[in-house]
Amino acid sequence: MAFNDVEANSFHWLADMLESIEVGLVVLDLDFRVQAWNGFMENHSGITASKVRDQVLFDVFPDIPKAWLTRKVDAVALLNTRAFTSWEQRPYLFKFRNTRPITGTEEYMFQNLTISPLSGTTGEVEKVCLMVYDVTDIASGKRALERANEQLAKLSMTDRLTGLLNRGTWENLVDAEYERYRRYGHATSLVMFDIDHFKKVNDTCGHLAGDEVIKHAALITRSNLRQSDTLGRYGGEEFGIILPETDAEGARIICERIRESIEQSLVDTSVAPIQYTISMGIAQLTDAPENYMQWMQQADETLYAAKAGGRNKVKVFTT
Repeated sequence: MAFNDVEANSFHWLADMLESIEVGLVVLDLDFRVQAWNGFMENHSGITASKVRDQVLFDVFPDIPKAWLTRKVDAVALLNTRAFTSWEQRPYLFKFRNTRPITGTEEYMFQNLTISPLSGTTGEVEKVCLMVYDVTDIASGKRALERANEQLAKLSMTDRLTGLLNRGTWENLVDAEYERYRRYGHATSLVMFDIDHFKKVNDTCGHLAGDEVIKHAALITRSNLRQSDTLGRYGGEEFGIILPETDAEGARIICERIRESIEQSLVDTSVAPIQYTISMGIAQLTDAPENYMQWMQQADETLYAAKAGGRNKVKVFTT
């Protein structure tokens, strides 16, 4: 076989490989005109190589970030060195639909990109090659793991029954509000409240009905609070509210609204309709408490004073 025949054969094998490889290959001149477009790009774009050849890439794909890609290609050509970007930096260069059944949850193909310089016979960079890697499986798996971790983090902060902040998370915010007061001196109030005669509800109607009452109390309370207020389930049938920028009188008005809303409502449980009340204790923060726990103790003691005073009451801490 003559040398030219061997060379032609080798070129044929190389061309066949470039057409069948599962990587997108795009060769551009320095004016961004397409010089080569392999089978991967044809299959995913729906545009044949003959149709795209000598077309300016940005005219064919106007969604491509022109300024960004131009900077990248200019740097590659100037420095005669490769550049890389991952899907985490930019999810994709070409907006191809995801056609993989395994990762069908993702709408578009996630891509890693390599830009390589191609030198001519003089050694000057005349063209660049874009290599587009489909990394949808990797990206989808990582995104699913991140979503799962976010969900776990959320679960670790919230009470499963009510969706409110759990005791530990809420107490941390009480501590943060205490420190904020120490720094800025803004009025702030703390509320502790619980459901009156809750044991009787559980004993009479069962724990499932009791859970419905707890969820109802959380729902009614949250609907009567401002966006800046923070509600948490402290434990059992007891709840806590942080009311920033609120003095004792402002807190009393908010609490009376919550108390009346609960008193006037009916919980339709699977056992029987249940009417219930709550008792609430308010403590406006002053310089007296040495830490947030003493502030919470003031609110808690006031709550028990409200219960001792006949229940279904709002009581404000006084020294």
